[in-house]
Amino acid sequence: MSYFTFTGACQVRQFCLPFAISLILFSGVSHADARTENAQLIAKGKYLATAADCGACHTSPHQGATMAGGYAIPSPMGGIYASNITPSTTDGIGNYSEAEFARAVREGVNKQGQHLYPAMPYTAYAKISDDDIHALYFYFMHGVAPVDSPVPPTQLAFPFNIRASMAVWNLLFADNQRFTPTAGVSEQINRGDYLVNALAHCDTCHTPRNALMGQQNDRALSGGSLGSWYAPNITPDLQSGIGNWTPAELAQYLKTGHLSGKAQAAGPMAEAIEHSLQYLSDSDIAAMVAYLRQVPAVSNGDVRARESYGAVSGSEQQLRGQTGDVDAGWKVFSGSCANCHQPDGQGSERYPSLFHNTATGADRPDNLVSTILFGVQRTVHGEAIAMPEFGPNADFAMRLSDQQIADVSNYVLKNYGNPQVTVTAEQVKTLREGGETPLLVRLTRPAVMAGAGLALVLIVAGLVMIKRRRQHVAAK
Repeated sequence: MSYFTFTGACQVRQFCLPFAISLILFSGVSHADARTENAQLIAKGKYLATAADCGACHTSPHQGATMAGGYAIPSPMGGIYASNITPSTTDGIGNYSEAEFARAVREGVNKQGQHLYPAMPYTAYAKISDDDIHALYFYFMHGVAPVDSPVPPTQLAFPFNIRASMAVWNLLFADNQRFTPTAGVSEQINRGDYLVNALAHCDTCHTPRNALMGQQNDRALSGGSLGSWYAPNITPDLQSGIGNWTPAELAQYLKTGHLSGKAQAAGPMAEAIEHSLQYLSDSDIAAMVAYLRQVPAVSNGDVRARESYGAVSGSEQQLRGQTGDVDAGWKVFSGSCANCHQPDGQGSERYPSLFHNTATGADRPDNLVSTILFGVQRTVHGEAIAMPEFGPNADFAMRLSDQQIADVSNYVLKNYGNPQVTVTAEQVKTLREGGETPLLVRLTRPAVMAGAGLALVLIVAGLVMIKRRRQHVAAK
């Protein structure tokens, strides 16, 4: 090798080696940065999915795999099975593009072009921002384990089994508009608005619905029926809503589901707290509270706040030991309720008071009766809170009849709650079976539809006869 060749080779090595090392190091840094960014995006998407409470419906409560679906969401039309939203390419959403995912979430239309039912709250999710949709998509595709598990098909009765009919409903009640911050209010209130009305979709439960089951947004958050349960008024009205709750009290309730002297979460609200709200940051809970405290107050005509009713009662002790015609409700209360809630109704550290309780002071008994029927189950911050159920799924020895539940409800309302409210066995039966049937469903029953069809035929026939008679008279 010549001197010049050797020297040139050395110079090349002196230049290239550091350059190559720099490239390798830079590449490693870039990959590390990408991994960090991906991890952050997955964490953001997971938080958003938690705020949106996806897991409450898309994870079966019976030890189902995360987001693998299979839970039959009760609805007035029948059970609607939540879909598998894991990245499985056979049974989930693994083949969805981000645009297809966004359309399903915001518009309620799946990859195959089929309309989803509004048990999936796409009317609220339509407000979710593009950035948050991207984070959600990335999380579901890269942060959720794929589960190849098919979900039973949803089979509703006619005409609700015609998914294309949802296109008409969407034209009437879904606006598909992104969230727009309100000018002139704080960033915190706008954040609360986005959480309440988009991600957490509080309005879909707490807003009343019309005959076609569309939201009555002129009475937003003023209370709505949820089948067996009732989502109460959460506007700042002093008598009908939560206007008497302090910000700290409302924040505590949203994080724990328990507020001594006011309320305890059960039913769908307990699910929302267990699967979603308890995991939200303190700043997001504060934002929701700030927003709820400034929405328009809506009155339902109540004369007192529902948590203000009742007081300690000595009725249980007074009736104890008596024979003859004793209050039937007292018998049930003394045998099934007094041990935990105390004979005077004041409860204990672990069991709520029966007075100053929104369930017993409300102007409708749905939540009191459903609590007795279905019990209370929620796990918050690792602690399980439970009340046994006395309805259809209770142990035989604890099971109460509709009349017994009506009797004990009336006893509790009279002695510890709102005495103006009464309960009948027929009301208990209705709540046991899923609540009052909406007008839209009643109108689509076969007998009603057959009657409507016959009426239409008679009307048309009558019009034809009138027209022919007029033509006959004119011919004369």
